[in-house]
Amino acid sequence: MGFDQTVAEPLDPIDQTHLAWKITVHSLSDLSYISPVVFLYLLKECYIRGTLKATKKFRFLQQQVHLVLHNGPQPGPATFVIRCLYVLPIFGLYSEGFSHLITSALQRFLKVVITPADLDEAKDLAAQLFIDIVGGFIAHDDRIVVKIIQIFDVQLSDVEKVMFESKARNRCSSDSAKDFVEQYVSELLETQGYATAVDVLEHFSIHQSGQSLLYGMLQNNEFKAAEKWATFMGKQMLHLLVQELINRNKLKSAYGVIKKNDLQKEFPDVYQKCKESSLKNLAEKGCWDVAEAKANNNRQFLEYLVYLALEAGYFEKVDELCTRYSLTGFLNIKEREGSYEQKLPNHYLDLNQLIDGNILWIDNADALHRATCHIEECKVVGIDCEWKPNYIKGKKPNKVSIMQIASEKMAFIFDLIKLYDDVPDILDNCLTRILQSSSILKLGYNFLCDVKQLSHSYESLKCFKHYEMLLDIQNIFDHSGGLSGLAQKVLGAGLNKTRRNSDWEQRPLTVNQLEYAALDAVVLVHIFQHVRDQSQPSTTTEGETRLERKSFIVSHMDNSSKLKKKKERSKKEAEVVTKL
Repeated sequence: MGFDQTVAEPLDPIDQTHLAWKITVHSLSDLSYISPVVFLYLLKECYIRGTLKATKKFRFLQQQVHLVLHNGPQPGPATFVIRCLYVLPIFGLYSEGFSHLITSALQRFLKVVITPADLDEAKDLAAQLFIDIVGGFIAHDDRIVVKIIQIFDVQLSDVEKVMFESKARNRCSSDSAKDFVEQYVSELLETQGYATAVDVLEHFSIHQSGQSLLYGMLQNNEFKAAEKWATFMGKQMLHLLVQELINRNKLKSAYGVIKKNDLQKEFPDVYQKCKESSLKNLAEKGCWDVAEAKANNNRQFLEYLVYLALEAGYFEKVDELCTRYSLTGFLNIKEREGSYEQKLPNHYLDLNQLIDGNILWIDNADALHRATCHIEECKVVGIDCEWKPNYIKGKKPNKVSIMQIASEKMAFIFDLIKLYDDVPDILDNCLTRILQSSSILKLGYNFLCDVKQLSHSYESLKCFKHYEMLLDIQNIFDHSGGLSGLAQKVLGAGLNKTRRNSDWEQRPLTVNQLEYAALDAVVLVHIFQHVRDQSQPSTTTEGETRLERKSFIVSHMDNSSKLKKKKERSKKEAEVVTKL
């Protein structure tokens, strides 16, 4: 089959990878007179001149090499590739990539075409190449060594045969092929090449003392290599692996090994521990809906979720689970809630300790006007928003449900869904007065993400396309532990994030949801005031402090109005920061 008949027309006529390869078609349509060096040189030229990204370029060239191997390479495709591998080190930095490319192409070729005579000759050359690479005479990556012995099915007997000839040339000092391979494996283990060592031992069916090797792999977090080694060694080693994984609290990995190797009878409790650990992790992240789905209607796991919700003080979730699944035997939540909360350790911030006023729910035009007037009188407010989580991969996030805006003494929660449906123009006008005001400093935590979500949720509203005087609190601190961690660091207590991923589209929201939402906005103001009130070092002047605060304040607007308002905004920012 001629290569000139198999090359498809390039998808992109400008792409140089296809053009360069087409130029070499006449040279490679008959490989019977092409040497490995010339072949690799042409391959290199195609790679250099190609303009595709590296991964696409590799796949394209791999496909073409696979086709070229049909064009009569001498003395045969497999032998031709081995000779290419001998030559490749002279190509320097291209050697490793091209080695993987041509061996992968040959692997695909051999799935369709088998030439026994060629493979027999190639196997002897592959065994010799294996000895030469391990002996340091030919430079190749260890992963190529594994590919060579696997693709050409090199066995200890093949290595032994070649070693006999190599000893005559003083190029091998080992007594036997097994000694030679074990010495190579020892060198791999010294450099922590565990995965390659396991592949080599497994391929040559060499059963070394497994426990020390297993411990070494686990110590270096080579869990896949450890599992492969234990599977090769047998049931006793698998038992040891599972026990070690349990001891290291790798319950998910332990259960995977148990399930894969049918060890449920030997380790009956691991599945339950693994499942409970998974549910606990999800609950701690606030992913209660996912945790409930993972429980899969198993009563024991659902009851465990109830206990987790009790521990977290998430009492509406306790009621919800008990009602939905008819779980009995738990104390009445309404009677127990107050006393239970008093027993919980006081390590979370309490909203009542931060604000004097109530939480005001804004879902109509009159309330919206009153809230806007109050906020316009504030110099600093905290802003946050919430939306119902979406756990379906690939699906767009749900629409932002509520926006919280809080001053030092009061918190407003705007029902964006209802306000947008009922009074979109009034909502747009009121939020524009707040978000685009140069006299109000708006505090947020990673709020640019929220702004993006708001603009996608309500594309027709202009208020979310332009904002002024936004200060992202996380930029002031060298901190990566989230808002709760920052509150713990600055105010001495964190935030209970249990309800973060609850259903924010349900109406009415629960009291606990309202308090959670309000607290996220209120705490921003208190963190900012706490930092502002801290005494500055004697070497820091007031002007320097103001300049540093101002540098974190950002604004955003459409490009059409940006130049027009730039000077005016800069003056107002300076005035506000001076007042603060």
